[in-house]
Amino acid sequence: MRTVTTFNSGWIFHPAFSSDLIASLGTGAPVRLPHNAVDLELNYFDENSFQKAFAYQKVLAWDSAFQGKEVVLVFDGAMADSVVWINGKEAGSHRDGYTPFVIRLNDYLEPGDNLITVKVDGTENPEIPPFGGQIDYLTYAGIYRDVWLKVTDPVSIGQVKVETGNEMSDAKAVSVACQFNNPCGHPVVGTLLVELCSTDGLVLNQKQIDVSAESAQIKLENLAGLDLWQLDAPRLYRLKLTLMTAHGRDELAIRFGFRTASFTVEGFFLNGKKLKIRGLNRHQSFPYVGYAMGRRAQEKDAEILKNTLKCNLVRTSHYPQSSYFLDKCDELGLLVFEEIPGWQHIGGDVWKQESISNVRRMIERDWNHPSIILWGVRINESPDSHDFYAETNRVARELDSTRQTAGVRCHENSEFLEDVFTMNDFNHSASPEFLSGREPAVLRDQHTVTGNALALPYMVTEFNGHMFPTKRTDPEVRQSEHVTRYLEVLDKAYSDAKISGSIGWCMADYNTHRDFGAGDRICHHGVLDIFREPKFAAYVYASQCEPSEDVVLKPVTFWARGEKDRCEALPMIVLTNCDYVEFQFGDFPSKRIEPDRVTYPHLPHPPVIVDSRFVDMAELGAWGMRWQDGRITGFVDGKAVSEIHFSGNAIATSLQLQSDDVELYAGEKDSTRFIVRALDQLGNVLPVFDDVLTIKVDGPARLLGPDAIAFKAGIGGFWIETTGEKGELVVTVSTRRLGQQRLSLRAK
Repeated sequence: MRTVTTFNSGWIFHPAFSSDLIASLGTGAPVRLPHNAVDLELNYFDENSFQKAFAYQKVLAWDSAFQGKEVVLVFDGAMADSVVWINGKEAGSHRDGYTPFVIRLNDYLEPGDNLITVKVDGTENPEIPPFGGQIDYLTYAGIYRDVWLKVTDPVSIGQVKVETGNEMSDAKAVSVACQFNNPCGHPVVGTLLVELCSTDGLVLNQKQIDVSAESAQIKLENLAGLDLWQLDAPRLYRLKLTLMTAHGRDELAIRFGFRTASFTVEGFFLNGKKLKIRGLNRHQSFPYVGYAMGRRAQEKDAEILKNTLKCNLVRTSHYPQSSYFLDKCDELGLLVFEEIPGWQHIGGDVWKQESISNVRRMIERDWNHPSIILWGVRINESPDSHDFYAETNRVARELDSTRQTAGVRCHENSEFLEDVFTMNDFNHSASPEFLSGREPAVLRDQHTVTGNALALPYMVTEFNGHMFPTKRTDPEVRQSEHVTRYLEVLDKAYSDAKISGSIGWCMADYNTHRDFGAGDRICHHGVLDIFREPKFAAYVYASQCEPSEDVVLKPVTFWARGEKDRCEALPMIVLTNCDYVEFQFGDFPSKRIEPDRVTYPHLPHPPVIVDSRFVDMAELGAWGMRWQDGRITGFVDGKAVSEIHFSGNAIATSLQLQSDDVELYAGEKDSTRFIVRALDQLGNVLPVFDDVLTIKVDGPARLLGPDAIAFKAGIGGFWIETTGEKGELVVTVSTRRLGQQRLSLRAK
């Protein structure tokens, strides 16, 4: 029977690689994986600090369980150029920072202790995608994903590809293609049992065949009573494979789902029903530790996209992302557009061959995820390159005939080799109409973009972002404009039935090179800040869900006279999915205001615009007059379902400390996020509160980042991670003005 155990503890990290480390254990710092070779400041850091080679070492003691078995290490991800030695002998290498690699140990293990040395070179090597040009994100060096020790019989189950058929009928089918691992070339004679199971293990169907080759295929047919994988009910199933040979018994379980997905000239269809895609792009980086966040943080990002932002798709810009993130997308019902590593630049022949291999590695790793509906086989925003992209498409189609291909570009009249024409459309603030002061074209005309008189399957894959970067600390007027731009693009995408959907740039702010962003090494392009705290624009997305799912009522205001130009308080945008709202200022009678379906006729839920059409400006008084309380109430089906109160005399009153989780795992490098908010007497965030927040962690966990930070727009964020021991841990935050708050958690 196979065993797969985590291999994350007991590593020694060396901040510089030396050839002396290949065959001898050096003196370094003990670390657990995932690990970032260089932790960075939040901003204004040296992004070249990890542009060099580092080393990791670990001693593996010989175990009698290894005798007669296949023993391998599986690295889920290491950035970016890795070489592995066992007892001084090179055992393998990998030149891609985003996909797994396997190191076979059999030929190198000896009785007693065995030294494993891993060189990880974070240099932007021009022969390895995405490097060679400039990229607008950071590629943090280190073994930043999990490592596993896998022990199997000499003949075992290898790659498994699951394809479904007849999905829309009650006679569904599953085709299973199974490769066997057999590095020593043993005769493969035995049986393969495939069991279709529910996720709780109930066997629903099964089939057994004799095997006598290095691979096998099985098809299960006429499968009745099975459910589709859908966004609101993402039903998953398991295939349990059992291989029996003279060399032993091996088992492996694969999770999958039944669904159809198709981009057409009429839009996108999921399980035969038309769906307008409303998504965001995501980078996998986090403050201070870069890529080195484990399972919980990866899963939390998927939950934020699905449950907080109410997106139905995420694009993994611009590389394959954590399997934990993709697994969670499967579980939540969040569609995924996954693409190969790269940004604008195409390298030489060696670089291209590595990129073609990236297509293969990405698809073979992820082809069983029902959430993935599209393979990105073109370097983001790169120029045309016929032979190169003809080959990436050929490889993708050969490996997986069930999904379409796409290639994200930003220029018009690009050669169309893929199945779906995907375009980064930043026309909103760069069109000639805008620059000349006339009304801008929010999105380009599809036929102008494609250069094709005929309609093509078409999707907008980026918009907004760098065209209008916005911080949570920006003035209300800029944040209102940020909101308006998202509203306008989404409305335009909804208006055109032939646009499959739109994917905004981007989910959250992210660290970057000095050549991009705000000069502080942060691209402030997200609808969330870098700590995943929503900006006002986040509620543009959230408000498009149905109120039966979640009532959204978010006024885009700091509620302060003088925040807007000319010290005016209106207009005010209210992002909501309510039928209408009532607005009340002071003691004046409340005013009923309907959503603005004239300006945004195509959105599922247009915003409410509070302006002089509904509110007498004289009621709000002039500059110098007493500013009063406000109230906004949302109504659904004639009933008040949500209410927000604002104080005309906001006073710093209390601290709010929240964590995403209350229980963490001590046995793995687990982490959770904390958000601290400075609140007024009505529980609203104080948008310009700028005190210093001090953080203390007691117990078996450590703080990621500094222990003193400044509030930004009344909010501070941080993560903690477990250190390996079990027990209670206490997080205490305090400020000079608002005292302290404390939360207790447990590492178990």
